[in-house]
Amino acid sequence: MKGGEAIIKSLMDQGVETVFGYPGGVLLPLYDVLYDSDLRHILVRHEQCAAHAADGFARASGKVGVCIGTSGPGATNLITGIATAYMDSSPVLAIAGQVATGLIGNDAFQEVDTIGITMPITKHNYQAMKAEEIPGMIRSAFYIASTGRNGPVVIDLPKNVQEEELEYELAKDIELPGYKPTMKGHPLQVKKAAKMIINSKKPVILAGGGIILSGASEELLRFSNMINAPVTTSLMGKGSIPEDNPLSLGMLGMHGRKTSNLIIDDCDCLISIGCRFSDRTTGSLTEFAKNAKIVHIDVDPAEIGKNVDVDVPIVGDAKSILNDLINVVGKAKHENKDHSAWLKHVIEFKNTCMPRLSFDDIPLKPQQVIKELSEAIDDDTIVTTDVGQNQMWMAHYFTSRNPRKFISSGGLGTMGFGFPAAMGAKIAMPDNDVVAVCGDGGFLMVCQDLATIKEYDIPVVICVLDNRRLGMVSQWQKLFYNKRMSYTNLGQSPDFVKLAESFGISAERVEKPGEMFETVKKAIRSDEPYLIDVVIDPDEILPMVPAGCGLTEIVGEYKVERETPGEILYKAMSTDRGGD
Repeated sequence: MKGGEAIIKSLMDQGVETVFGYPGGVLLPLYDVLYDSDLRHILVRHEQCAAHAADGFARASGKVGVCIGTSGPGATNLITGIATAYMDSSPVLAIAGQVATGLIGNDAFQEVDTIGITMPITKHNYQAMKAEEIPGMIRSAFYIASTGRNGPVVIDLPKNVQEEELEYELAKDIELPGYKPTMKGHPLQVKKAAKMIINSKKPVILAGGGIILSGASEELLRFSNMINAPVTTSLMGKGSIPEDNPLSLGMLGMHGRKTSNLIIDDCDCLISIGCRFSDRTTGSLTEFAKNAKIVHIDVDPAEIGKNVDVDVPIVGDAKSILNDLINVVGKAKHENKDHSAWLKHVIEFKNTCMPRLSFDDIPLKPQQVIKELSEAIDDDTIVTTDVGQNQMWMAHYFTSRNPRKFISSGGLGTMGFGFPAAMGAKIAMPDNDVVAVCGDGGFLMVCQDLATIKEYDIPVVICVLDNRRLGMVSQWQKLFYNKRMSYTNLGQSPDFVKLAESFGISAERVEKPGEMFETVKKAIRSDEPYLIDVVIDPDEILPMVPAGCGLTEIVGEYKVERETPGEILYKAMSTDRGGD
């Protein structure tokens, strides 16, 4: 067979059923094979959407998502989506067309150095120089993308390699020298961590995206119950524990919940699992968890000690190490300090920090919109978000109960992610309802792919939170730049309902309390693509921690005098224990 046929067969040998792509000149040999192939190809209207759709597919299903773009501008249009997947450890295979091998380096038409460009934003990349390399290359790419710390892999595919003949053989197990991810935690480190946790008085667990990637949500809940430790999450860890569980504190960080930020500041033992301690999570490093001993569990050794000094590092898979900790701590239960008083008072403190919610205002407040959205969907609904205020409102107010049901761009903060990611998630999980919550600014970056969901009948519901602002940027201008609103007003164009209808997609506008619930229900029942234009208050902001500040330095909040968790706990312990 030819190289193009080998690519299709190799993908199908890996269990791939759907790819997202956009053809071009150097990919004509591959696309000619696709014409007669059983492999489903979704023709997006922009390559960035192909990459985001593959990413959404991967995050919803746990499988490797596949996207394709041609050489030159096709490959560079994939870059934002590849970088998004890289920052959030999402397993994606991106196949980029390339000029013929004899032209590489000659500045040929639509030639770019895809290998050089993608090297900093991929887990690994390949350039196929012979057709016979293709089967092994694709098998290796899938293995690398989906093991250890997940991440994107790029295959740069010259045109003539797609046309070369080869004797196809199913790729066997491949030895990859130098790639040996550590999955099992070191037993001595596990014992050290267990001892530290047992001897602590105020333990807290910080759950990151690694919990979800390793499928460790059940183990996380068992462990937190065992040691009576509340759980806070990073944005990527949202959904790793049911957020209506009393142990859940919600999201930590710059835009996190006040409860999480203050409890982290007060704890004496922080157990971080699958979290890379990004700046948006920690705030000022000198102020972060300054009273705590820190256990850091991560499958990527490069993340341990990179941002935060830790007392007990453990390299390995979150699920495996949590099981080990459960066994070790369980055997030493008689030595375990009673953390029930700590947990009780954390829960009481959490109740004092409930945010102010408005459910009757017009224009609608985002918390009202999210409340009605939450009531209209079930726990199996996959919700994707864009980036900005819409994302933080969802992270803050939306209660996620299951892993892989809340999908958002964290590390790169990619506007335009939510809608195409929802498209990919729906392809991956056709039996689940999928709702994309987008800002108007981000949605306008990718709205051309309304054509894709119409042509392929992909029934996602798109909720555009319409405040005619670049919301997060304008929030920073209000809080930190003397309300000098420089180029963050989007104006009144377009009419989102008419825009959707021009693509043949049903659309409605929501403006009053009570309308969101009924409209979302109706949209889901329709089982077709649907857009809801939700007009919200342009002046609403969410309290936040300014960049470079400690997590307790929250600005923009409604002023209510509260005691600190330390003061509450001290009073309670003094009462409970006779003053000692």
